Amino acid sequence: MGYRVVVVGATGNVGREMLNILAEREFPIDEIAAVASSRSQGDEIDFGDSGTTLKVRNIEHFDFAGWDIALFAAGSEPTKIYAPKAAAAGCVVIDNSSLYRMDPDVPLVVPEVNPEAIDGYKKKNIIANPNCSTAQMVVVLKPLHDAAKITRVVVSTYQSVSGAGKVGMDELFEQSRNIFVGDQAEAKKFTKQIAFNVIPHIDSFLDDGYTKEEWKMVVETKKILDPKIKVTATCVRVPVFVGHSEAINIEFENEISAKQAQAILREAPGIMLVDKREDGGYVTPIECVGEYATFVSRVREDPTVDNGLVLWCVSDNLRKGAALNAVQIAELLGRRHLKKG
Repeated sequence: MGYRVVVVGATGNVGREMLNILAEREFPIDEIAAVASSRSQGDEIDFGDSGTTLKVRNIEHFDFAGWDIALFAAGSEPTKIYAPKAAAAGCVVIDNSSLYRMDPDVPLVVPEVNPEAIDGYKKKNIIANPNCSTAQMVVVLKPLHDAAKITRVVVSTYQSVSGAGKVGMDELFEQSRNIFVGDQAEAKKFTKQIAFNVIPHIDSFLDDGYTKEEWKMVVETKKILDPKIKVTATCVRVPVFVGHSEAINIEFENEISAKQAQAILREAPGIMLVDKREDGGYVTPIECVGEYATFVSRVREDPTVDNGLVLWCVSDNLRKGAALNAVQIAELLGRRHLKKG
């Protein structure tokens, strides 16, 4: 006996990836529904490589009663309308938007980091998926925090355009093509030209000068990992189609060497350590596309502070940063609570 699963926002980048990963990981499914806005009603979409084709249903007319789990990849506005309806109908919502992440009655879960937090889902029947850049970072920080207690994190991100959706990917492609043929590279989705450029601005600016993306990394890390950790972030959009990268500077309460950190990370769940101190002995975003792991490279000691480390990590943001984490939450929910399949 398996689950009846709904993917909401099934026609977007993350929704399609959710369907792919559900199929890849052979999640125990009795029935699956692909749901999206009325614009996509009737379209056909593949259920991964399973050979099954799904006809997209209209969210406005969809009845969540009798369904077990709904994976939402629809953005905050549709989620605000339909997630409470699904939850009220008895369907557990796993939401990829930012809407519920900081709600004290909604667990914010990365299964490798805080699996026990999922036990609080019954308050609203909703579980939140963290921001893509937060998800890969906390997977790396967790085993190091357990070993030597992190006190402060300084992170600079190099985030791919897929984090802005299909329109972001299209804009990078179109601008690059236009530049090659001598045409104008017009900025539409992004605030400046993204092709052959980097933009130190993701999401809206806040009063303190940080952006909302940077704020998310701070508050989500505290909620998932430890409220005492000090975090500061600079989030940058780079001309990469898929795969987020992060340079992370970490300060610890207790002594930890680069060699000890490498040994810890080598054995940690969800992490692949690729750290050879030679040309090409590290992972770049293009190499992480389609992979489940968060890759760690360039682990070294920071001689400017006591008990400091610096490292580089990359991950497929459509996977671990979004779709994979949501499916892992569904698997965790099944093991700990729903117990089907």
